[in-house]
This record gives sequence, structure tokens and C-alpha cells, in this order.
Amino acid sequence: MSKYQKIIPVARQILKKHELCDHCLGRLFSKQLHTFSNKLLGKKLKKNFKPFQQCFICKNLFDNLDYFLKIMLDSECDYSYDTFSVGTTVKPSIIDRDDYIRSHYKLMGIDSVKTDITKELSKSFSKKTKKVIDSIDPEITFLFNLKNESCQLRSKSITFSGRYVKTLRGIPQKQKSCINCSGKGCSTCQFHGISNFDSVEGIISRYIFKKFGGTTAKFTWIGGEDNSSLVLGSGRPFFVKLQNPKKRKSKSTSLNLDSLILRNFKIIDTFPKNPIKFSSLIQMEISSKTTIYSKYLKTLKNILNDPVIVYDKSGKRFEKQVFSIDYKKNSLHNFSLSIRVEGGLPIRRFIEGGDVTPNLSELLNCECKCIEFDFHSIDLQ
Repeated sequence: MSKYQKIIPVARQILKKHELCDHCLGRLFSKQLHTFSNKLLGKKLKKNFKPFQQCFICKNLFDNLDYFLKIMLDSECDYSYDTFSVGTTVKPSIIDRDDYIRSHYKLMGIDSVKTDITKELSKSFSKKTKKVIDSIDPEITFLFNLKNESCQLRSKSITFSGRYVKTLRGIPQKQKSCINCSGKGCSTCQFHGISNFDSVEGIISRYIFKKFGGTTAKFTWIGGEDNSSLVLGSGRPFFVKLQNPKKRKSKSTSLNLDSLILRNFKIIDTFPKNPIKFSSLIQMEISSKTTIYSKYLKTLKNILNDPVIVYDKSGKRFEKQVFSIDYKKNSLHNFSLSIRVEGGLPIRRFIEGGDVTPNLSELLNCECKCIEFDFHSIDLQ
């Protein structure tokens, strides 16, 4: 006796008590027979039965798949992507009726009705759009709620790397979060998490949102600077992850953005998981109310011999290395300092003192003030 002949009595037993659509009936036996189409198998099994009115399990939900497919097609029109997946939420009563049939007739190891609906939608959408089904790492995901016939579309985040040059003073690096949502994203800030675009973060974010769409942009900075600091040379490296982008392809680019120059801005495969080591060449202008003596300035070279110790607010201790140091005395109360230092050294505290040792104020035996400091190069190690 063939496998098909073995399942016929069970199928007839089910159909005598319950009306089932072709999809639901075929699904109950398709894995046993290794058939490709649930619908064709169900139609074959129902050959000698009268036409059904309403499916006991899905309530004729499969008849509406074209309607749901149209919703998906309308949702995706603004997005660029190659791969997708579909997730569905169905009424609990449908799940319960499906579980009852599978349990009562001891049908084990078969797909649930929810899985079958998801597969059918995915196959129909792929056939219509020529996009590839990817359940592991899709570029976009359709989340269907069949209870209220709603569809949400989520787009996989993309990561950029680049460098920015800042040639105008008075621009902060980081943007303040939206007061209403504290950076999470809401209707007030158009789900960007920030309400203004008047910082380095804001200026770059505005460009990204305009070119790629998306909601929030999460930045990882390679060091930081004061509002009044310039960032010169090849610029400061940074990474940014864009959530829910609409466009996801771009060539490396360099362009002017208001008071910033964006260099080598491109999409990369992964967001950096570990802290990146770097060094900075910094030019400082330092003053003191008291006289700055040359004999003390000469001792600054000693900083190269031992690490600078930095304590954070919790009292944790860090060591930062100074790689090179040069100075030029401009007057009795002012001098310039050029220093290459390991990334993460708090510059103002290094000059003025405050949980940093050694610092310039104690080395020069006078109270030093930082007038300004600019970054001339930032090199990744």
C-alpha cells in the first residue's frame, strides 16, 4: 500500500466531520508525501466530496492572500532591498482549531496553519517582485497582523564609516536628544531622536536621513572635541548605524555639509564591537596669570617617559601615553603646545589639573588655562 493510499482514510474521516479548504487539508499530509503544493494535494484528496462553504480551521483566510499581498506591495514601494522575510500574527482561535485537528487525528511533525500562511505569502511576494526569501538575515521584514489586517515593515540597519573636518568654531560634536522622547524617537522629532541639526551629529544625520531615509542614527565617535575646537587634516573618524533605512546602497563619497567636510563616507559591513585605539596630534594655546618660566617648560619632555594617569568620576584609573611634545613660548604668560597623545586623554584636565597626573599646571608650577585646542590629525592604530 502506498503512502497516499494510507492517508486517504484519515483524510476522509476528517472531512466527514469538518469542512477544510484545499490548503489546510493538503498541509496535514504534504510532508508525509513530500508534495510541493498543499493546495493541489488538498484538492486531490477532496475529489469525491461536495464543495466546502467555510474552512473549519482558517475560515477561508487563504482566499484573501491576494489582498494581503497587495498590502505588502504597497508597503515596500519606497524601499530598496534584495532579500526579505515575512512574519505573521493570526487569531488565537485559528491556532486553537488547527491544534485541535492535529492533536485529535494524531498528525505529528507538520507545519502549523500560521507557518503555511507565512510560506504562501512569501512565495507569492517573491514570485511577484523577484526578491529573495531570507529567513535568517533579511534586508526587510514584513510583520503582518492578520487579526486587524495591518502590516509593519522593518528594514535592517546599515552602518557607515567616514571622517569629518570641522573648520568653524562653535559647533558642538554631539546633538541634544529630543526632550519629548529622550532620544528614542517619537512623532515630535519625526522619530529621529533629535529635534535640531546644529551639531556635527545633527548635520551628518540630516544628510543621512535625506539621502537614505530611516529613523534614528547612532554614532560612535573616535574621540571628541570642544565646541570651540577645530578638526583639521584628514578629519576625525566616526561610525554611524542607521535604523530602518529606505535606501541601502551608496558609493564612497566626499562632500561639503554646511561648515563640515565629509570624507570617505561609505557603507561598511559591520558596526565596530570593540573600542578602537587611536592617537591625536593636538595644537593648544595655553595661558597663565603668573609668569611661565622657560626652565619649567623644558621639563615637559619628561612626560614622554611615563604614562599620564587619569581618574574618572568613579575613581577608576586609566593610563594614557604621550608620544611627542613640542612647545613655543609666545610671551611671559602664553605659550603654544603641540602634542601627540593616545586617544582618550581629557585635554582641559591635562592642562588645568583635576584627577590627571602629571598635568601642565603642576609641571609648570603655575595655574594654566586652555584658551583653545585644535586637532590636526587623528590616526587609527
